[in-house]
Amino acid sequence: MGRSREFDENVVLQKAMELFWEQGYEKTSMNDLVEHMGIHRRSLYDTFGDKHTLFLKTIDCYDELIKNKIQAEILHAETTKQAIQFIFDFMIEGYEDKQWGCLIVNSATEMALRDKEVEEKTEEAFMQTEHFLAELVRKGQQTGEFSCDYDAELLAEILQNTLLGIRVLLRTSASKEKMHRIADFFVNLLNK
Repeated sequence: MGRSREFDENVVLQKAMELFWEQGYEKTSMNDLVEHMGIHRRSLYDTFGDKHTLFLKTIDCYDELIKNKIQAEILHAETTKQAIQFIFDFMIEGYEDKQWGCLIVNSATEMALRDKEVEEKTEEAFMQTEHFLAELVRKGQQTGEFSCDYDAELLAEILQNTLLGIRVLLRTSASKEKMHRIADFFVNLLNK
């Protein structure tokens, strides 16, 4: 009879996610993971597989976590403009005071060119975000909040790229004030 796990798989997966998020894939060693996750190396391999498989699982975990947080907050927005402003503010201010940028963007810039699985996961996340943003823009256009001078999909592409740029800037010494100016300028462009 096998031993039961002495840890909560979701809790240790989140710990691994945070370590990869903060340090990146290449800089994170198996020893770092074992220590940070608080589990034995054998348990890590038995539960999550190798480092690469664990990393892919943490990308999925992060993607779900962020989507749930954003969608929950957007439900409370009174206007589409407030919803889009929240997305910018959320990205700029960080998640639970973590100032490590975005794990999806970090993973794409670190590994997508040389790792097909990471490329597929990050591209899928970017595409889903772009579709979600297009829905928001369309809603704003339908309610008369946003200008209809441009196609919602085109605006969503530009919005997505603005958000990607901000998420890259988060990993630099750029000021939050600068990022908020960029966000505010874009949101004002959407106005009718």
